[in-house]
Amino acid sequence: MIKKSVSLTAEGKKELEKELDELIKNRPAIAERIATARSFGDLSENEEYSSARNEQKVAEGRILEIQEILKNAKLIRGGKKTKVDLGACVSLDMGGRKVEYAIVGATEANPLEGKISNESPIGKALLGRKAGEDFEFNGKKVKILDIK
Repeated sequence: MIKKSVSLTAEGKKELEKELDELIKNRPAIAERIATARSFGDLSENEEYSSARNEQKVAEGRILEIQEILKNAKLIRGGKKTKVDLGACVSLDMGGRKVEYAIVGATEANPLEGKISNESPIGKALLGRKAGEDFEFNGKKVKILDIK
């Protein structure tokens, strides 16, 4: 199986490492919940046991997922950009409305926080463009005001 590299900012990597640490720290508490629920008797109708086992399954799955992401992470370099690329922060005029986006990898994209993926439609449309450039996106005129 070929491993796909994952693009992460330094901030995104730190957030994943923090989440991984928290999940690992919670393992003993989940194990304790399972042990306590097991002591209640019949496991076939023990909702507390089923719930604790499900929590353990979700946590262990996320631990493996984060470890895989971190193992295949390629850090995005920050700094001043002359064209839109991974790690760039762009200021746009989108049909008279000013917006700012950080271009990040798909793993840490969060449009509500202004972090858009380089694989998203707007991310793809922005890649390689320079400050001052005009283009059309979804029927709206877009102008790149600044790239940081």
